[in-house]
Amino acid sequence: MKNQDLREPTFLLSIIPVLVLVALLFATIRVFGADALSGGNQIILFVAAAVCCLIAMSYCRIKWSELEHSIAKSVFGVVPAILILLIIGALAGAWMISGIIPTLIYYGIQIINPSFYLVSTCVICAIVSVVIGSSWTTIATIGIALLGIGQVHGIPMGWTAGAIISGAYFGDKISPLSDTTILASSVTETPLFTHIKYMLITTTPTMIITLIIFTVAGLSYKSADTDQIIFYTTSLKQTFNISAWLLVIPAITLFLIIKKVPALVTLFLSTLMAGIAALIAQPHLLHEISGMEATGIVSQFKGVLMTFYGSTAIDTGNAQLNELVSTNGMAGMTNTVWLIICAMTFGGVMTASGMFKRITYSFIRLMKRTVSMVASTVGCGLFLTLTTADQYISILLTGNIFKDTYKKEGYESRLLSRTIEDSTTVTSPLIPWNTCGMTQATILGVPTLTYLPYCFFNLISPLMSITIAAIGYKIFRKKPQKNNFD
Repeated sequence: MKNQDLREPTFLLSIIPVLVLVALLFATIRVFGADALSGGNQIILFVAAAVCCLIAMSYCRIKWSELEHSIAKSVFGVVPAILILLIIGALAGAWMISGIIPTLIYYGIQIINPSFYLVSTCVICAIVSVVIGSSWTTIATIGIALLGIGQVHGIPMGWTAGAIISGAYFGDKISPLSDTTILASSVTETPLFTHIKYMLITTTPTMIITLIIFTVAGLSYKSADTDQIIFYTTSLKQTFNISAWLLVIPAITLFLIIKKVPALVTLFLSTLMAGIAALIAQPHLLHEISGMEATGIVSQFKGVLMTFYGSTAIDTGNAQLNELVSTNGMAGMTNTVWLIICAMTFGGVMTASGMFKRITYSFIRLMKRTVSMVASTVGCGLFLTLTTADQYISILLTGNIFKDTYKKEGYESRLLSRTIEDSTTVTSPLIPWNTCGMTQATILGVPTLTYLPYCFFNLISPLMSITIAAIGYKIFRKKPQKNNFD
């Protein structure tokens, strides 16, 4: 078919697959709740992609081979991210069973003072989340324990939940182990550590303001009951061989990051080091994981491999601690990998059909200044987070919509990746029908609208992104390229 036979999609036709996606995602979330990530959302993405293909082939007269090629190209672009995600699964298990994460928690949780409980809670959750790269895991484990401690101190649950979520999503946003951080950098074609370093420009002042608020608010609360803290730390020490020497591995990992060693190499080396540390420091846990009767190097070797690739469960005698130390390894990343492939399939056909291009032009045709460009990206990210009810889909769609425009307007890709994180990752737990909002409200037993006013980090982040853009700090722009719609 000749190019002159092709027809560009109208805005109304272009928005149909998106509306189908939003409507079906809403229905899926209502039916499955947080379990929608286990397959429901992935199927919906395929259905929306099929609707796009139908319009592209019937109206735009695009051949299936071209759509298929675009899908392959789109999926191929996230292969590095998929490999990193799999390594992260192994790393999370290795760091936990080796005792690295328990050691960090053990020392970190002891800094809590009743008068500084809120700020300490925020800091502890931030540290744990940075280390493990998961806000959900942080909230579902140490977050639950901290919520109970807050109740003993007489602190309102809304304040405590706000501190937990603020800290957890700070870590989720800047950790090199976080799937959302990797996804945002990957979809915008920004090197992972470049993305993280650039985010610090908006994330650091936001976190400082957040900590100041929690510090001032916490000074009015006083309590001497520390039984829950003692019980938690005692359980950790009885289960793991806690040692400051284990913190050498995070230090080496940080050194490799500073030296800009490729992310995949850094994470792989850190995983191997943690595996060796587990053999030395926690042989009894590896034997328990292996399930073998005989002790020795064989059971420990099997335990290490199982920690890398599969689920692990350690009986500590403490239900909350059992949840904390359980890991899923590489296998735990399969739903995220599956979601990414399905989303990139949708993005590929939307790109090949020209529908993303048409929608993009409608969003940004009047936005030429830096602050308006960032503001429009923030607005789009928030809109998609509200309508798609999923942070992963919001990141992928926002990145695909604005990636080419930022390039044509002369902006660096790191500006887009940072703005996406500022507007999607951190706002997702503030929406009651979003998978994150539903999950955190269920886990903590605190309604979303109850903790929302106290999630200061999450609320300030989008505003800080626009503020820094208005100031123009560290934002560089080359001469804009000619717009294809002009």
